[in-house]
Amino acid sequence: MTVGSKVAIIGSGNIARDHLVALRSIPDVEVAYVYGSNLERAASLAALYPGAIATTDIDKVLRDPAISAVDITNATPDHARFTIAAGQARKHVHVEKPAALNLPDLDAMIAATEGRELSLMVGQTVRFQPSIATIAASLQGGEIGTPRLTHVSWYTGYVWPGGWRGWQLDAAKSGGHPVHNGSHCIDLAIWLLQRTPVRVFARSFPSYAAQMPVHDSFQLTVKFDDGSLALLEISYSLRKHADMLRRIVVAGSEGTLAHTTEDDPGLTSDGARPAPSSIEGAMTAQLSHWVDLIQGRAAPIVKTAEVRATLATGLAAQQSLETGRAIELSLPSIHAKGAML
Repeated sequence: MTVGSKVAIIGSGNIARDHLVALRSIPDVEVAYVYGSNLERAASLAALYPGAIATTDIDKVLRDPAISAVDITNATPDHARFTIAAGQARKHVHVEKPAALNLPDLDAMIAATEGRELSLMVGQTVRFQPSIATIAASLQGGEIGTPRLTHVSWYTGYVWPGGWRGWQLDAAKSGGHPVHNGSHCIDLAIWLLQRTPVRVFARSFPSYAAQMPVHDSFQLTVKFDDGSLALLEISYSLRKHADMLRRIVVAGSEGTLAHTTEDDPGLTSDGARPAPSSIEGAMTAQLSHWVDLIQGRAAPIVKTAEVRATLATGLAAQQSLETGRAIELSLPSIHAKGAML
């Protein structure tokens, strides 16, 4: 692939806007199309990128030989069919998390892309946040020996009555709360511990948005194949949309690493609430890596074996919420020889 790849954005919602703004600042890539089911919304988004064409014709996008890759940002129920179609059209794919609603769909997506020697990158943005990248580098450098426990408490202001669209509230369409909103946290634990999940127990409860048809807070306990544990507390209950508080502790055989957004420098007010410095620029870093990946300049940071383990764990956590029982997982080792890239 040559420098100066042309790509298409699939989707015209708020996440698509975030992707477009990030891609606008990255050299060696050009957004040629913005696809959406609503032409007016797609055109509004395309206007943010000089030269981008708005369209409701996905076949036009995928038939264009100048398009090297597509960035799929629409709702989760559409991820599989658009990814498979893109792979069949010989396009590299970036797809928002969660990658799919079930493992068979994800396996078909992997076959349609990596099975054709194309790349498939799932948007696990947390891996590209400065604080997380620093923690991961420290762990990989052996600074605390063998990690045995990670504890994540993650609070944000997002859920309120009427604040989500209908498909996000329907587990059949979103995968359930642990899949839709828990995938970042689950992926974080898998990436930091570098182990395969074998058991998960989940519970949920209402907090700020008690009227919501789904609980806005939940907790997961994940056991891994070496006996290590992840305790994941995820709550969308803070009152203001932009509020966030996150604490991460990783305990190992020779020490402990910890980070909290409370230590981030900066001032906020009701009128100005910038992202914490520990997460700032993650989307741009993520999509810059994607551009490097499709142009053959980088090895994947987000591997599909890990993505598959994250999805399986989220689905099992939803099953645990519904049954009240811990759910056993039977997954191939994510680090076994021959595991998916």
